[in-house]
Amino acid sequence: MAVMEKRSWTDERLDDLNQRVDTGFKETREEFRALRGEMKSEFQAVRGELSGQIAALHRATFQLFAGMIVTLVLGFAGIIVTLFVQA
Repeated sequence: MAVMEKRSWTDERLDDLNQRVDTGFKETREEFRALRGEMKSEFQAVRGELSGQIAALHRATFQLFAGMIVTLVLGFAGIIVTLFVQA
């Protein structure tokens, strides 16, 4: 069985480790910035699409209810006219 020798941490090795850790965090921060930018643009695109779809749904709902109200008013008017004609 091989015995691993224990190395001591010299100032140079610690400085090297510190530099590698700093470099790794810098790369991670850059990746997160890029990801944030990409997500922001995608969310804006989704909001734009949803805005158009919600406006179309609002228009369709308004037309549906307006048609229902007109139908009810004409129905009641027809009933009233029929009652006056029969009287």
